[in-house]
Amino acid sequence: MLTILGFSMMIVFTVLIMSKKLSPIVALTITPIFFALIGGFGGSLGDMILEGLQTVASSAALLLFAILFFGILIDAGLFDPLIKKILALVKGDPVKIAIGSAVLAMLIALDGDGTTTYMITVSAMLPLYKRIGMNPLVMATVAMLALSIISGMTPWGGPATRAIAVLGLDPSDFFIPLLPTMLGGIIFVIFTAFMLGLKERKRIGVSQIETNAYDSEPYMAAALEGDLLKRPKLRWINLFLVIAILVLLVMGIMHPAVLFLIGFVLALSINYPNLQVQKERIAEHASNAITVVLLVFAAGVFAGILSGTEMVNAIAGSIVAFVPPSMGEFFPVVVAITSLPLTFVLSNDAYYFGMVPIFAEAASAYGVDPIEIARASILGQPVHLMSPLVASTILLVSMLKIDLGAFQRYAVKWAVLTSLFIILVAIVTGAISFR
Repeated sequence: MLTILGFSMMIVFTVLIMSKKLSPIVALTITPIFFALIGGFGGSLGDMILEGLQTVASSAALLLFAILFFGILIDAGLFDPLIKKILALVKGDPVKIAIGSAVLAMLIALDGDGTTTYMITVSAMLPLYKRIGMNPLVMATVAMLALSIISGMTPWGGPATRAIAVLGLDPSDFFIPLLPTMLGGIIFVIFTAFMLGLKERKRIGVSQIETNAYDSEPYMAAALEGDLLKRPKLRWINLFLVIAILVLLVMGIMHPAVLFLIGFVLALSINYPNLQVQKERIAEHASNAITVVLLVFAAGVFAGILSGTEMVNAIAGSIVAFVPPSMGEFFPVVVAITSLPLTFVLSNDAYYFGMVPIFAEAASAYGVDPIEIARASILGQPVHLMSPLVASTILLVSMLKIDLGAFQRYAVKWAVLTSLFIILVAIVTGAISFR
């Protein structure tokens, strides 16, 4: 019963999102409530929703203050030199711009944080996309794939950290055999950027623009409200503030939400000490921030009901039972392939803390080392990052002002191909076994 309800809920939810029948906020809230009521969980529905909201509260706070923090720095013109440098390298060629977007996202993703990756990539590249008329879905796709490879596989990234922690593994033993797979993923992401850029080049051609073309253009990221908002004399102070926040983030000194709260307050006070200007800057970024926070809390409702009704456990159990004993020795490959749909409909916490231990236990019966299950479980991250349950993805589509369903339809082919390619590389290089 729970398995049927769980799979039905996933299918209905996905169809509603992809077909644009409901907005993500409404679909994330109404769908699980409806199926919970069908399953007879009406009496405990409130507690499940509250628990889900509490689970995502820290993520919502993180995104709120991160949006405000980077928004203030964009207004102040911190990323203007970076935009000009990229412009000088890629000119107006969509192929170079798409590849540049992928490389920039991969470099930033080394800190393991999706929010930071998308904030800086979009801030640096969106004015250039607007300048030559490129489809922002290209940037969304290559940035998402770049993040999935770098943050998804590094031991300090969210998915790998969860897999390592829940199975009690050594980070080095987990990561080193994955290095060839990561390299293969990087190459495929650049290939994807090349193909998408080539398509855009055929559509809009190569634009002839000067290196200083942004200096007086309205789409300069920091010039949205005019040159009066720029603070070129404070650029080094702002840069130091960003580096300090990112270093502390990697070191784990404080919770990321606290760090970005402090960073936002300092950035606002340093760049705009006038109280009226502070109010105007907060109001300017409030609409974007509140949309993201609402979506995160809606995702919390979905995850809370999915976990509270134990649908997630039922789904995991049915998958384990579905694998015949003769397929036991191929269990890592089964986990890798099933991670594509499962991580799309589940949060990382639900998947890695709820399902991966079950997979590892089942695999041990066939003589498969749990570390292979951990490696296999992260190979579906390119598909996972399209999910509306991922807070940073919500931020990405919000910053680019694109529809989530449109992004999913555009990116799904490339996300699936990326996952299948890195699964193949992992098998060939021995990161996961295929006996």
